Amino acid sequence: MIISIASGKGGTGKTTVATNLSCCIPEPTTLLDCDVEEPNSHLFLTPNFTGRENVIAPIPEVDDAKCTYCKRCMDICRFGAIAVVAKKVLTFPELCHSCGGCMAICPEDAIREKDRVLGIIETGFVHPKTDNGKKIQFAHGLMDIGQVMAPPIIRQVRTHADPKGVTIIDAPPGTSCPVIAAMKGADFVLLVTEPTPFGLHDLTLAVETVKILDIPHGLVINRAGMGNDDVKAYARKEKIPVLMEIPFDRKIAAAYSKGELIISCLPEYKEKFLRLYDDIKTLVAQRRQVR
Repeated sequence: MIISIASGKGGTGKTTVATNLSCCIPEPTTLLDCDVEEPNSHLFLTPNFTGRENVIAPIPEVDDAKCTYCKRCMDICRFGAIAVVAKKVLTFPELCHSCGGCMAICPEDAIREKDRVLGIIETGFVHPKTDNGKKIQFAHGLMDIGQVMAPPIIRQVRTHADPKGVTIIDAPPGTSCPVIAAMKGADFVLLVTEPTPFGLHDLTLAVETVKILDIPHGLVINRAGMGNDDVKAYARKEKIPVLMEIPFDRKIAAAYSKGELIISCLPEYKEKFLRLYDDIKTLVAQRRQVR
């Protein structure tokens, strides 16, 4: 089972939920941090990294001696990554989606591909400080400074999912292409929000995104008691189950500021996160029965 943990905005506690939940699941677990622009799950889990790989994307390189400036390469590119100006071909690697269309359509065979490094993937494992002695497989992506194409890195991170166990995906915040790449194909999306007007606004956008993808979903309300009940009213209206509430608590805030897990400082939360996982399994099973 793949559980993608997402949010409409940053700072809602998405990583807090992802890291604590991954440590409480009794089955073999893999945690994938797909927030490749700013991964931070490793700060709470301190994994032992054992692997490192580059994320490579091919980009076009034009042989001016062969090019006849017919503009077919420019016409086929939806993203404006290649342009013909007078007797010069310009390429814009940051815009290239590596589809290979320009190379395939070139009648003079004047285009070849060269590799561009988008970032790296680091893999390893975590021995969380829990009483069950479990080992969590871990992977995260790190996009190189200056790069803008997060989805290819996210897709490569997701190749490290364990098809025989439970995979937790810590998705990027928002509702853009990187979020879609982190949620697509998941069995369940757990949306983490906060009870504030900003939290509600961005939650509505995230819910619409998940509905388009047609993935079962539920809510975790973090910092409960801080704001108002508008998020709960919205959840009731949209018939979205609120699966867990994490209170606005000084002890939890202190643990977060030290890079510690909630379940390490407040052991009673182990049972709460385990109950959250059981509820997700039930909802996924119900969805599969309907289909």
